[in-house]
Amino acid sequence: MTPAWNDQSAPSLDDFARLAEAAFAALPALFRQAAGDVVIRIDDFADEETLAELEIEDPFELSGLYSGVHIGEGDAMGPAPEPSRIFLYRRPILDEWCERGDVGLAEIIAHVLIHEIGHHLGLDDDQIHAIEDED
Repeated sequence: MTPAWNDQSAPSLDDFARLAEAAFAALPALFRQAAGDVVIRIDDFADEETLAELEIEDPFELSGLYSGVHIGEGDAMGPAPEPSRIFLYRRPILDEWCERGDVGLAEIIAHVLIHEIGHHLGLDDDQIHAIEDED
């Protein structure tokens, strides 16, 4: 029997937060420790200012973003910087999940989270992809 889908709803921001917390908890201990006190925030989309700064016209093109000082670049003698944050954008992640259809939502959230933690650690996209390819 085909489900009617009339009793289903899209995962909420809270659902995404739970999935992100579970993905973070599943990371190797050293990776979690290296991430430090990074704050994970879930929003539907990046705000207009962020999209303009990154020269992104379509908000569906940005599924995650690291914001803050990379580990090792902070000035121990200077003023305390803003907390490092990782933004996960629910609607673009949902869109990717629906378009792909070959992986679970939790797996996509974990992938975006790992990618953004890599930026927090000062890694570039090529280095992050190389690490992911080792798995």
